[in-house]
Amino acid sequence: ISMQMGGDLKAVYKRLVNGVNDVEKRIPFSHNDRLGFLTFCPTNLGTTVRASVHIKLPKLAADKARLEEVASKYHLQVRGTRGEHTEAEGGVYDVSNKRRMGLTEYEAVKEMYDG
Repeated sequence: ISMQMGGDLKAVYKRLVNGVNDVEKRIPFSHNDRLGFLTFCPTNLGTTVRASVHIKLPKLAADKARLEEVASKYHLQVRGTRGEHTEAEGGVYDVSNKRRMGLTEYEAVKEMYDG
């Protein structure tokens, strides 16, 4: 929904928040007090925020087990360049926050950034 080249996550996040708020004024989102926002995909319950970056990881890409170990340590999910169920192209991965439930939208984005 909100993408741009470079590393200005603050601008991307601000644009996302503004867009979501505008949509929610017209169409209310389904929300549950215990589960958070409800979606068709159970892995997105909670904040539903999946913040990701495309990043080239040549050394970690050479050792997939190590890549997954590091990602797990920082609560990150690693996907191929074009997303879920794709391969990395040229060592470029889509890296995102893994957790969406039990934290705020800001915390979800920050977790990806910190990782």
